[in-house]
Amino acid sequence: MKRDERILIADDEVTSRTLLAEVLRATGHDVVEVTNGDDAWRVLGGGDPPQLAILDWMMPGLDGPEVIRRCRALDHAQAFYLMLLTSKDEKFDVVRGLDAGADDYLTKPFYPGELQARIAVGKRLLAMQYVLAARVHELEQAHAQIKTLRGIVPICASCKKIRDDDGYWHQVENYVRAHSEADFSHSICPGCTRQLYPDFDE
Repeated sequence: MKRDERILIADDEVTSRTLLAEVLRATGHDVVEVTNGDDAWRVLGGGDPPQLAILDWMMPGLDGPEVIRRCRALDHAQAFYLMLLTSKDEKFDVVRGLDAGADDYLTKPFYPGELQARIAVGKRLLAMQYVLAARVHELEQAHAQIKTLRGIVPICASCKKIRDDDGYWHQVENYVRAHSEADFSHSICPGCTRQLYPDFDE
């Protein structure tokens, strides 16, 4: 079962919870049911949690907004799509729920078609987050492999060797090769050719 096929339902009302579960299971989802906010937080805050969750606003233990706030405060980069289920339909209450970190809300009684549509939106957003996270990881790996030279590099005015941070002196090509992505091919410039091989400079 894919992670985005698993959905947590947290609702202490038997009728509401049962109907939600039936609709979601009929569309191929693996449903985890709990009846209070404490158990909802235990599931979402534990290892390998469902990424989609429908949380009743008012339920025993932690309420829905508090569970959402705790999920958003997690240190790890877990992606969640969290919906509040509520009988509150005043704009002020909706704003409170969204301010707590909810991605969406569903009012009771809900229409099954609306539920399915909102879940589909959540799955699309999670898929986009996966793609973006993968791209960020690729960029971080690429950045980690880039070596650059910055700051003041002590170089001998005579032999042109470079001193490292530990006080050791290195040939220029060895130092640059170790601290950048550059490599060297050796040749002789015209000035050195005239000095070292005057017979060839005729």
